[in-house]
Amino acid sequence: MSQTSQNIFERHYLELRCGLLDLAAAFDRIERAEGAGAVREDARMKLLAQGLEIVASDGTDRAERLQLLFSDPYVENWNK
Repeated sequence: MSQTSQNIFERHYLELRCGLLDLAAAFDRIERAEGAGAVREDARMKLLAQGLEIVASDGTDRAERLQLLFSDPYVENWNK
């Protein structure tokens, strides 16, 4: 039986909402802590910001784009 978008949304809504709250709370804790300015300039924080843009974008390949964002580039002959 095929799932509708609405069925999938209903099943995952609370989990998605919880994940967003967790993210917001973590970012708030970072901002309130000493040295927040330095963290804003950290390359990893910039990656997280790019990741949030991907999550907020349209499409059916957000998970793939996120994985690629956080992956190291392929190095040919890495195992030699």
